[in-house]
Amino acid sequence: MAGNKILVVEDDGTLRTTLEYNLTKQGYSVFSAADGLEAIEKARREKPELVILDIMLPKLDGLEVCRILRQEMIVPILMLTARAEEIDKILGLEVGADDYMTKPFSMRELMARVKAMLRRTQMVQESATNSRPVSLRSGDLDIDSSRHAVTVGDKRVSLNPKEFDLLAFLVKNKGQVFSRDTLLEKVWGYDFAGDTRTIDVHMRWLREKIETNPEQPARLITVRGVGYKFEG
Repeated sequence: MAGNKILVVEDDGTLRTTLEYNLTKQGYSVFSAADGLEAIEKARREKPELVILDIMLPKLDGLEVCRILRQEMIVPILMLTARAEEIDKILGLEVGADDYMTKPFSMRELMARVKAMLRRTQMVQESATNSRPVSLRSGDLDIDSSRHAVTVGDKRVSLNPKEFDLLAFLVKNKGQVFSRDTLLEKVWGYDFAGDTRTIDVHMRWLREKIETNPEQPARLITVRGVGYKFEG
C-alpha cells in the first residue's frame, strides 16, 4: 500500500505531527489540515485515498466535513473522537464515516486499521475492473455494483460506501448467518477484533432505508446470539 495518499485532519499539532511521522514511515504520502475548511479544500485538491478525521475541529467540525466529503467523493473515512460517548460514534457513522477510533488510541492499531481500509478499497476496485458488472436482485431489491446503486421497487436508495458493501455481501450470501466479527473481517477487511457496534449501527441504518418496517425487518434479520443474515 506504499504511496497511498492520506489526509490527516487534526487540530492538535503534536498528534498531527505524530500521525504524519508514523504514516510517512510506513510509506504513505501524507498531507494534513488543522481545521475543517482547510480539510475540505485539501481533499478536493489532492483527492486522498483515505481520510483520518478528528471530530472536534475549529471553523467546521469533523461531522460536517465528513458529510460534505461523503457527498463529493467515495473515500474511506476513519473518524477520531476524544470522547467515548456513544452519540459521537453513532453520529460519525451516520454522516458517512467508515469507522471510528476513540482517543487515546494505540498507534499500532490505527496503522492496522489504515492498512485494512486501504486494502479493502483496492480489492473492491480490482474486482470492479477485472469482472463484468454484477447485478444482485432479491424481490424488489436491486443492487447494481457497476453503478454502486441500490433501488427498492422504483425508489433509488442512497447508501454510503460501507452500507453498500455490507448489503451486497449479505445479499450475495443470502440465508447465511454471519457473526459481527466475521462481517468486520469480510466487509471492513479487519484482521483483528474491531468494534462490533460498527456493524449494529450500519445494520440499523440499512433497515431504515430498505425495510418496509425497520422495527420488524423482513430482510435484514438478527439471529440472537449469533449475528445477522439476509432473507428476501
